[in-house]
Amino acid sequence: MNPPPSYRLGAPLVLLMAITTGVAVASNYYAQPLLHTIADQLGLSFASAGIIVTVAQLGYAAGLLLLVPLGDLLDRRNMIGVMMLLAATGLFISANADSLPVLLAGTALTGIFSVVAQVLVPFAATLAEPERRGRVVGTVMSGLLLGILLARTVSGTLSSLGSWRTVYWVAGILMLINAAVLYRALPSYKSETRMSYAALLASIGHLFVKHGLLRQRALLGFLSFAMFSALWTSVAFLLSSAPYHYSDAAIGLFGLAGAAGALAARQAGHLVDQGRGHQTTLGGLVLLVLAWGLLWWAPHELAILVLAIILLDLAVQAVHITNLNLIYSLDQAARNRLNAGYMTCYFLGGAAGSLASAWAYQHLEWNGVALLGLGLALAAAVAGMAGRPSREGRHDTA
Repeated sequence: MNPPPSYRLGAPLVLLMAITTGVAVASNYYAQPLLHTIADQLGLSFASAGIIVTVAQLGYAAGLLLLVPLGDLLDRRNMIGVMMLLAATGLFISANADSLPVLLAGTALTGIFSVVAQVLVPFAATLAEPERRGRVVGTVMSGLLLGILLARTVSGTLSSLGSWRTVYWVAGILMLINAAVLYRALPSYKSETRMSYAALLASIGHLFVKHGLLRQRALLGFLSFAMFSALWTSVAFLLSSAPYHYSDAAIGLFGLAGAAGALAARQAGHLVDQGRGHQTTLGGLVLLVLAWGLLWWAPHELAILVLAIILLDLAVQAVHITNLNLIYSLDQAARNRLNAGYMTCYFLGGAAGSLASAWAYQHLEWNGVALLGLGLALAAAVAGMAGRPSREGRHDTA
């Protein structure tokens, strides 16, 4: 399961993998700052428009569970190339959509195959030297989070220059170019797993039964990404209405504030390498509670909204990177399956957070969203207290 003795994962390829994870995962988030525009053009309610984001995340969760484990069975370079081509196809379907069902079909296809990002992350962990693994995973995950956050800025800008359809055309073309470049750069790599596909999927459940750490970190991932999605699904509704009345481009710029959180990724991975994962987790959970307390005042103070966005995204990233590095240490021969199990829970949390947030805003406006987020933050804090440093100092136990 280790890389070939002569192979060394260089900085340029790590950077390319980080960019690719960003491009892939961004395809699920272009719609978020445009939800009010899409709702107007297709005649949808806010709650119905929110389903677009929910379908993207449910598609992503399905891909995580059904496709990512294949990384332990197939040649990863070929798998990555095919998945990127199919994700681009979904983007082109969305670009041509003239109704909600067609848009949801394109969104689902893109969501399922954009999990290529989650094949790349454990691939990077496998190719990296053990002493660099935390930093490499942190770097690649920085690209992923920047993709999630900057997707909003890019989407808002392109929509203002053209239309919401322009966003999907440009994203699809960019995905195709990136697929060609990455395929040429990646080494061919196939693990020595001899399990059947059915046994591979069943083994994910066995990993959850075996590892208490995986169960605890999956719960933290579910709750933290539910908070993240709750914020970013509803903030477009807030900013497009009184007292702000911002355009798509202006709403997209708020992704730049959230991008500051991505800067925590390498440092979080470095802290885990030093055996300080528990402290990093607790610090992130405290920041989540603080951020949602501040977000209560978002309709009244723009500066508080920006500060809360920075804190929330910083905290979510710190907890997430810590979670990944800890679960990857459980079984290096099963990293894709560990990643699939954890990330399925992670994006199910995102789907639940998006759906609940859209409903809360439709019926209770921003106060309902703030109460939802604060409740999730407190639940995550309670779950996080169940973790404690292991005696080896390398990871937590549940």
